[in-house]
Amino acid sequence: MEATRWGICSAGKISHDFLVALRTLPAKDHQVVAIAARSLSRAQEYAKNHDIPKAYGSYEELAQDPDVDVVYVGVVHPYHLSTTLLFIKAGKHVLCEKPLGMNAAEVKMMVQAAQEKKVFLMEACWTRFLPAMEKIRSFLKQRAVGDVVALQAHFGIPLLSVPRCVEKELGGGALLDIGVYCVQLACMIFNGEKPESIVASGFLHKTEVDNMASIILNYSGQRQAVLTYTMTVQMSNRASISGTEEIIEIPEPFWCPTQLIIKEQKEEFPLPPPSQKLNFLNSTGLRYEAEHVRQCLLQGLKESPIMSHRDSELVHSILDEVRRQLGVCYTQDKL
Repeated sequence: MEATRWGICSAGKISHDFLVALRTLPAKDHQVVAIAARSLSRAQEYAKNHDIPKAYGSYEELAQDPDVDVVYVGVVHPYHLSTTLLFIKAGKHVLCEKPLGMNAAEVKMMVQAAQEKKVFLMEACWTRFLPAMEKIRSFLKQRAVGDVVALQAHFGIPLLSVPRCVEKELGGGALLDIGVYCVQLACMIFNGEKPESIVASGFLHKTEVDNMASIILNYSGQRQAVLTYTMTVQMSNRASISGTEEIIEIPEPFWCPTQLIIKEQKEEFPLPPPSQKLNFLNSTGLRYEAEHVRQCLLQGLKESPIMSHRDSELVHSILDEVRRQLGVCYTQDKL
């Protein structure tokens, strides 16, 4: 069985971690054949550091490389649409970092393009592919907690000193950066059901991006998700799923957990150690979404059954409504 040949788009922090995560998988299954950045010297630096054969100073060159099967897109949020469309139109499969688009309209454009070109497209929502989350989905499917009635999730880390997080033209704001993890978790726990109502309240930074908010998603049958996120302070960063019979507790960090507490019993889900220093917590866990992409490609799938196009569209429709209520509007919303 041939290896999946990866191209890496962007030489940023998340791309470094993705490359380190790929190194924890068998080389016979995953090979990184090329990397592209806006700066050739930057791409060459990453290529040397990660033993990548080819380095390009433009994304267009990567798109035309015949040796690349699938591209990991790790550029900043506002460039997800144009960059992903570039690779789709070149016939490449794409794994694009979250959020897939700046809004639901952009997501629909990417999905339509991928369907027309008959290529695989998935939002890199790595949380869903971690072993702990697989365990949660299994428990929910077996109704081991009874009927899920409530979800609570908190995600707060101080990010105001990070320019990308506060600059509006770079897609700044806590919702698209960290709040999305809370929203996607709710969408997974409630099995892709559309909320009956969405209530959001929060505060804006002086740059007119959101820096803190609470979201209430009300579902049919008097079920509810209460989500709080902020980039101003550290929070508990835990989540809990309350059913009619049991509670599943997801300790910090809930978006990349290595533990679960089910029926008062702690279960461990260790991640492989990194071969190089990581930029983000537990990010060797990115290996699981990469392996999932490989399995989808081997089966000829054009979208993931775990993070489907519909899943991404639902998440982004909720994000759009939350931003509307908070008063956050990007240039991309006006197009």
